Amino acid sequence: MTEPVTGPVTERYRPGVALLVIDMQNDFAAPDGSLYVPGGQELIPTVNAEIEQAVAAGSPVVYTQDWHPPTTPHFSTGGGIWPPHCVRETVGARLHPALRVEGTVVRKGTGGENGYSGFTVRDPLTDTAQATELHTILMTREIATIVVVGLAGDHCVKATALDGRARGYQVVVPLALTRFVRLQPGDDTRAITELRDAGVAVVAS
Repeated sequence: MTEPVTGPVTERYRPGVALLVIDMQNDFAAPDGSLYVPGGQELIPTVNAEIEQAVAAGSPVVYTQDWHPPTTPHFSTGGGIWPPHCVRETVGARLHPALRVEGTVVRKGTGGENGYSGFTVRDPLTDTAQATELHTILMTREIATIVVVGLAGDHCVKATALDGRARGYQVVVPLALTRFVRLQPGDDTRAITELRDAGVAVVAS
């Protein structure tokens, strides 16, 4: 594996590096979304600039998209912790209209699973794991390093980054390109510590 590129964005992308844009959807990124992440909408211009740099360097961009059925144990209405969100075929599930989309979209949670990581979904009752197509997409492009941005830093960004490390990728998480839910006080700092302890390069910008 090559070393992760943690410098300025203009130097971050090259062959073997991919950008993963996590869950930049209306329900998370729009202020009227059902599970709005504070600051999510403000993140879009900086994420778009990152996408532009990756595309210019020839690095692939892959997007993840929650795509839940209307009823699932993942939702509070089915016993989970989250309000209904990103229900398939709804406006809330769409990628934010201001987001630049320049690559493959990987949908997760399509069968009602917990879809925190872009690499893996899990049955909310048994915790049985099932891989998405993300790892295969990256392997076919000979990707060694992933840059993970989007929403939210203490949940889906974190889970994707940790799964990436477990699969042998070098992983970079730029803090300027994510926002945090903070369901509990300190969730953001705990997430950053967990990422760094796993060998993720958590960088300021």
